[in-house]
Amino acid sequence: MEAKIKLGISACLLGQEVRYDGGHKLDRFITGTLGKFVDFVPVCPEVECGLSIPREAMRLVGDPENPRLITVRSGLDHTDRMLAWARQRVAELEREDLTGFIFKSDSPSSGMERVKVYNDQGMPLKTGVGLFARAFMEHFPLLPVEEEGRLHDPKLRENFIEAIFTLKRWRDNLAQGLTRRGLVNFHSRHKLLLMAHSPKHLRDLGKLTAQPDRQPLPELYEAYQRLLLEALRLKTTVAKNTNVLHHLMGYFKKDLSADEKQELLEIIENYRKGYVPLIVPLTLINHYVRKYDQPYLKEQYYLNPHPVELQLRNHA
Repeated sequence: MEAKIKLGISACLLGQEVRYDGGHKLDRFITGTLGKFVDFVPVCPEVECGLSIPREAMRLVGDPENPRLITVRSGLDHTDRMLAWARQRVAELEREDLTGFIFKSDSPSSGMERVKVYNDQGMPLKTGVGLFARAFMEHFPLLPVEEEGRLHDPKLRENFIEAIFTLKRWRDNLAQGLTRRGLVNFHSRHKLLLMAHSPKHLRDLGKLTAQPDRQPLPELYEAYQRLLLEALRLKTTVAKNTNVLHHLMGYFKKDLSADEKQELLEIIENYRKGYVPLIVPLTLINHYVRKYDQPYLKEQYYLNPHPVELQLRNHA
C-alpha cells in the first residue's frame, strides 16, 4: 500500500491541547506505534463548533437516546449548536476517504459507548453515546470505529487494526477499477481472514463472487463491500482462529512428516487452551508455507494482515 491509511481521531489523543481545561489526552500507542502507518485527521467537536479553550465542563442530560449537552455549572444548553456542526462535519469527512475513526472515551461529544447520561435526579447512567460520535456512526454505519480506551484491550486492538488494513486494501482494489477478475482476486486472498471473522459471511461473499455475471459491477461491488464490512465488525475468537489453523494445516497433509504434523497439532492445541499466543502457530505455518512453497497460502492475508511491528498477535 503506497499511501498511508487515513483515520479520523479525536484531536486530544494526538496531544492537541483542546480539552475543556486546556489539556490533552496524548495516547502513545496511537501516535507512536500506529502513527507510523497512519495519517490522522483530527477532530475536536467542542472547539470546531465554536466553544473556547478553556471552557466550562459539559455533560449529557436526559433521554439517553436523545440527550441534551449541558454545561455543568451554568446549565447552558449547547445541544443544537453541536448537532448542527456535527451534521455538517460528517458530510465534510466524506471527502477524506477515512478508513475508520478513533474516539475519545467517556466524552459527551465523542464517546462511542457507555457515556454518562444524567437523569432528572442527577444520577449518571452509563448508557449514552457522544453527540458527534453518534452522528458519525449513523452517517458511516459500517466504518470501523473504536475508542482509545478499548484499544488497550489486545483483542479489540487487533480486530480494529485488521479491519482498517483490510478496508485500505479494498479501497486500493477499487482504485484500480471495477472488474470481475479484481473482485475474485481480492476475495481469494482474504478467504481465510474472513473465515476467522465470520464463516457465514465468507459463504455469502463466496456466492457473490462465484456468479459475478448475475448483476452489474457497481451493484456487485456495493453488495460485496457491505458484507465485507459487516464481517470485519465481528470479532475473531480463539475457536474461529483454531478452525482456520486446522484448515491451513490441511494444505500440508502430503508434505509434513508424522512428527511435524504432531508438533503442529500440539502447538495449535496449546493456542486453543490459551498457553501460547496466535503468533506461535502462525510462525510455524509461515515457515512451512515457504519451505513447501504453497503459492495459494503465500497470497493469504490471514497469515500477514498487518505490519509485524504492531505485534498484534503476540497476546495469549
